Amino acid sequence: MAAELHVELVAADRSVWSGEATLVVARTTSGDIGVMPGHQPLLGVLESGPVTIRTSEGGTVVAAVHGGFISFADNKLSLLAEIAELADEIDVQRAERALERAKSAADAAAERRADVRLRAVTGH
Repeated sequence: MAAELHVELVAADRSVWSGEATLVVARTTSGDIGVMPGHQPLLGVLESGPVTIRTSEGGTVVAAVHGGFISFADNKLSLLAEIAELADEIDVQRAERALERAKSAADAAAERRADVRLRAVTGH
């Protein structure tokens, strides 16, 4: 069994992150899933939520992902997201304002997106 897997996190408009990892945790319509090297092939639908990537160097990359697909085969994991932002790209104050606006407008989809962005940054 390989000790790492190749990960590609791609949004509709750009490549967000690419590299080697030991573990990726993502939220699918079937629930949270952890993918490690040697995992069974899989194809799933991504839910909005944070994606956590444990890099081969021992670091952690967190991204806010909104919709898309996850696939794994031959130690290659692809996360094809409608929208994806790395946690360090997210402006916390802007995300907090977006969350408040969404709550006051009773916009559940916008509220969910803002909440996921904040959870990606804060780890909660």
